Amino acid sequence: MWKCLNYSIQLLLIFLFNLCTVYGQSRGTYYYPQFFRGAGIFVAANHSMHHYINQNHTLKDFYNPIFTHYYPPTHISREFFSWGAGIFAEFLPFDKVRWQTELEYTHKGARERQVYNWFWGSVSNNFFPNKYTYIQWNNYLKYFFLKNYWGTFYWMLGIRLEYLLSQSISVYAPVSTSFPKIWFSGDVAIGYEWDITWFRYFHPFVEYHWNPDIIYHKYQKDLYNVKVRNRTFELRVGLIFRPKGKAIDDCNAPKYRGIEF
Repeated sequence: MWKCLNYSIQLLLIFLFNLCTVYGQSRGTYYYPQFFRGAGIFVAANHSMHHYINQNHTLKDFYNPIFTHYYPPTHISREFFSWGAGIFAEFLPFDKVRWQTELEYTHKGARERQVYNWFWGSVSNNFFPNKYTYIQWNNYLKYFFLKNYWGTFYWMLGIRLEYLLSQSISVYAPVSTSFPKIWFSGDVAIGYEWDITWFRYFHPFVEYHWNPDIIYHKYQKDLYNVKVRNRTFELRVGLIFRPKGKAIDDCNAPKYRGIEF
């Protein structure tokens, strides 16, 4: 029994040695990518808006002046411009596919018209901001798909988990103040990372994100039956630190180190 076990172990070791040798030769390099691929920071400029849908708009009653089922009306707000900033880390030992996780501080919102007369629908000529401040935990899959002389393009697809820190509401307060503390949204982005380095291992990059709410916020209370959805576009610039790949011994295969060795 012990002889058979020893024989099996020897065969297994020979197989692993051959597999390691073939793998090392097929890569043609003495370096391999580790699980941790980099970390970085970014700043962002963004603009966002809200899409309101009033599901009671067909119930408008001209014979009841105080009837408010039909406000806020179904509409798309004006864009609200703001900013954000964050830190992130990148993982997975693959050349083309990576996982990026990050923490971001950001602002979202919309610019709305103040309603003067709820019955006739008259509104102001000026727009007033509804502002929201979030801390987000964002997770993406990154796919590097096109490399040129200067750098590499990549796609990003992910989910943002959002925590509402504060809000400042000017218009449609019953609905606009009802946004949940914890929410989530989708994200699709395209980015470009330069191969040139700053301070040796730091690579600059730029990204453009489309960040919509996947589902609507719903507000059903008293006479209201309204749902609201946010959409944000975000332009990022930043730096990523990429550590040098770890050396691999190639299963003790001999290396040519030059005539001086």
